[in-house]
Amino acid sequence: MSKKRKPTGKAGLLGIGLDNQDGHKRITTGDKFAIVGGSDETHGRMTETVIKTFEELKNRGKGLEEVEPKELAEIIHRAKPE
Repeated sequence: MSKKRKPTGKAGLLGIGLDNQDGHKRITTGDKFAIVGGSDETHGRMTETVIKTFEELKNRGKGLEEVEPKELAEIIHRAKPE
């Protein structure tokens, strides 16, 4: 039987892109996430993944603080653009 995770305080996601070679500094932040760096394509993919992840958490009625790491990893994996 799985216990519901008790919120333990603050939680956030951090995405770091390492493939930027064009000299642009890309930073996207939200209430519970920050995405920095990466090429235009990589930064866009990370942003889309985070947005879809938070949409799925909302659909499941969970906050980032409440979701188990394994479940979060599954959600992120499904949210990644092809």
